[in-house]
Amino acid sequence: MKSDFFKKFSKPVFKRDVPDDSFKYLPAPEPSGKYPYHLDLEAIDPVPDQHKLAFHMVGDTGSIRTPDFQKLVVGEMVKQFEAAEKTGYEPQFLFHLGDVVYNHGEASQYQRQFFEPYQKYPGPIFAIPGNHDSDINPDSPVRYNSLDAFKAVFCDTERRTVSFSGNAARKSMVQPNVYWTLLTPLANMIGLYSNVTKFGAVTDEQRKWLINELKRADSERPEKAVILCLHHSPYSADINHGSSMPMIELLEGVFEETGIYPDIVFSGHVHNYQRFGRHYGHNGRVLPFIVAGSGGYDELHPVAYTNDYRFDSNLPEFEGINLEHSCDTKHGFLKVLLERTSGGITITVEFYTLPHERRVEAGVNAALEDRLVLKI
Repeated sequence: MKSDFFKKFSKPVFKRDVPDDSFKYLPAPEPSGKYPYHLDLEAIDPVPDQHKLAFHMVGDTGSIRTPDFQKLVVGEMVKQFEAAEKTGYEPQFLFHLGDVVYNHGEASQYQRQFFEPYQKYPGPIFAIPGNHDSDINPDSPVRYNSLDAFKAVFCDTERRTVSFSGNAARKSMVQPNVYWTLLTPLANMIGLYSNVTKFGAVTDEQRKWLINELKRADSERPEKAVILCLHHSPYSADINHGSSMPMIELLEGVFEETGIYPDIVFSGHVHNYQRFGRHYGHNGRVLPFIVAGSGGYDELHPVAYTNDYRFDSNLPEFEGINLEHSCDTKHGFLKVLLERTSGGITITVEFYTLPHERRVEAGVNAALEDRLVLKI
């Protein structure tokens, strides 16, 4: 029997004695589109079946040391697309949860860390920024503002060749802002921008926008699901970051204020996979919080052991939330499937892992690690 001394946490953790880096906060760029910052998927890539939609989701894909794991993840997503082609279950797009490039959001890093690895990915790629995408390299010989390169790649006013892409075939995306909502026939996907700091920061202006978006999305239920995405993970049990108290305060405060809850919350930032279930006693709701930050950065973040004095799980904020599944030793990606039936919408989330070697055998190597089915 395994000793409790070597037992890993089964709840989120708070990491003690972390320096305050709120001074790193950087203003967001001006929107490239009009309020309320909506982009209709149909305008980018029409959905062939209004009752079915699949997409990939991944975070923290860039790497300054080696792109090997990132390329393996992309390669397996491409294989998965080809295997499902013409079945109606092939992913239509990729939604990136942030940290496209490391360590700073420099234009010079996008060709190697984004355009080249994703050159064979067949669908559109949407994204919200991560803290590394937003940061500025103080030693850069080229002066730039926070998210200049991200905005050129993902928040352009028209689709065109990106000047620093190495003349890649993939054109810029036309997201209207760094926080925005992707409108699809089966779901409203609300994407937040949580800035540069280690635990994230959201302005009052964006908080008001989030409240309005939740209210609007809620008015379209039950025809459409409500999916919420942000980079910084509210809940985590890893040793590098732990949970983000600012994001917990933001989300749980907004949920309580409005009485409106999304159907699922996705985040990155932490370089592993974790699936939490948040139980709300007053209404019986169980809200999944999924961390999907193992998309390619070569260093993965282990889940903490209960005997590690640096972490605390006995906080009131963690009451009613449990870590239901985790994988902290392999890179991977999500495939999300939305299906509309007479009984409502079903959300199926699958997490696929790769063998943790830099070379894999021919054929499909991605293995199903975890699966969650939600009927809403």
